[in-house]
Amino acid sequence: MIRKLSQYLGEYRKLLIIIPLLVIADVICELSMPLLMARVVDVGIPGKDVAYIARIGVYMVLLAIGAIIFGMTNMYFNTTASMGFAANLRSALFEKVQTFSFNNIDRFSTGSLITRLTNDVNNVQLTFMMMLRLLLRAPMMLIVAFILAFSINARLSIVLGIAIPLLVVGVLLIMRTASKRFAIMQEKIDVVNSTLQENLIGMRVVKSYVREDFEIGKFQKSNDGLTNAAIRAVSIALLNMPVMMLVMNGATLAIIWLGGRMVYVGTLGAGQLISFLSYVMQILMSVMMVSMVVLMATRAQASAKRIIEVLDTQTDIAQPARPATAPARGGKIEFRDVTFKYNRTGSGEDVLTAISFTAQPGQVVGIVGGTGTGKTTLVHLIPRLYDVTGGAVLVDGVDVRDYNLDDLREKIGMVLQNNTLFSGTIRENLLWGNPDATQEEIETACKAAQAHDFILSFPNGYDTQLGRGGVNVSGGQKQRLCIARAMLKKPSILILDDSTSAVDTSTEAKIRAAFYQNFADTTVLIIAQRISSVREADEIIVIDDGQVAGIGTHEELLADNSIYQEINASQQEGAVLHG
Repeated sequence: MIRKLSQYLGEYRKLLIIIPLLVIADVICELSMPLLMARVVDVGIPGKDVAYIARIGVYMVLLAIGAIIFGMTNMYFNTTASMGFAANLRSALFEKVQTFSFNNIDRFSTGSLITRLTNDVNNVQLTFMMMLRLLLRAPMMLIVAFILAFSINARLSIVLGIAIPLLVVGVLLIMRTASKRFAIMQEKIDVVNSTLQENLIGMRVVKSYVREDFEIGKFQKSNDGLTNAAIRAVSIALLNMPVMMLVMNGATLAIIWLGGRMVYVGTLGAGQLISFLSYVMQILMSVMMVSMVVLMATRAQASAKRIIEVLDTQTDIAQPARPATAPARGGKIEFRDVTFKYNRTGSGEDVLTAISFTAQPGQVVGIVGGTGTGKTTLVHLIPRLYDVTGGAVLVDGVDVRDYNLDDLREKIGMVLQNNTLFSGTIRENLLWGNPDATQEEIETACKAAQAHDFILSFPNGYDTQLGRGGVNVSGGQKQRLCIARAMLKKPSILILDDSTSAVDTSTEAKIRAAFYQNFADTTVLIIAQRISSVREADEIIVIDDGQVAGIGTHEELLADNSIYQEINASQQEGAVLHG
């Protein structure tokens, strides 16, 4: 685990050489002072040698200043290395997530990935910083202090020789139990983050249905789960301090009692006993620091496992070893006996079964069917957002799995069901389609998508700032901006997944007309609920229960396809009732 994460130290690795040297210098300065104090008490004061006392005092002041300088420098380098390490680790995690397929993301859940990139990385970073600062310093302080205490009086050191192993065993037993509880605690944080994220994204729906109390109750349940898990984890860890204080205070009392008798009989100097007790306190502090780091490391271990789980995840959508060359244009789409299921381990039912059809370059193809019949899943297979379970999807005669992913997706423009805009200006969002587009090209795409007029109605026009997710534009405006963004890409294949559901029929008709006028060489796939959206398509594919139930023009399907007839009739009835 340590070896796996250590590669993300990167350019900060050289500081791991400097930091131990600073720790050694700091420890030497700090542990030298009790020895000098013993000389003042046992030599300077009895001999009334003021010059000797002053000289030793100057040495102690210099050592104190040195300890401060070495300690502060160590802390600076320590903080720099740990923060840099965390930044590298977060970047590596984010880059890894960017390679994930939809299937990978579904496996972890968005809330869990957020926790791993934030809370888990923070736990590891803080522990790494404390380890650099304390896990080097504390053992060194403990060992050197014990050696110096032994040099003062070997008999008194036996007490420490008994106490220290008892402490180590007690701390290890406590931490072993705490490790499992901290792992459960991190999982509970996932649940809280997921609940919070879901609520904030769906806040408008929550308020529309007056479900605030229900959501508060749901959050309270997940929050109580985290609280109880945290209490269970911390309660076992809290035993660490009482056990440590019991052992070390007992050792201190034994040393005072035995040492006092030695001073009384003259076999030990008072200054030596004071120095010995100082080293006992140093040892106590060292053990406290080690136990604190071990406690933090126990939680960090749980976080590190979760981080490594993401880093080691094999992305479902793999790049081919020898990518095929993508033609400049084209746009032919072919499904050959395609089968798909979300669970690729073999369990679960097929979402798509034996799908076969061909869309020629420049065709407009409509896809209709009932809710949940697999229409959206079908088009997700073309840009490899998911991979087929069986059969093959071909673009321009090449299996999509043989293309470089970037080359394949550059050929395809998509407007998904859930229209997503990002914080920034309208222009910045549109330029996702083509970063080098001119203002004229932007306006042409927006006019085709029927977005130009409403954009100019804003005071800042194309430089209007959009809120996160496009919250300050309507659903229909958001759809038209997403369509313009896809058009600006000038793709060989354009996929529209129910992307005009929020616009009126008149505006939709104008957008459809733009497809025929401005994208004559682009293959357009239109998933639609309304028959009117695909009536003029060159070909219409009817999907029912994950299978192709019919292919033909509007007139052909209306003549001999019962499912298409039923959909059309229901919409005609709805139109009459609405009228």
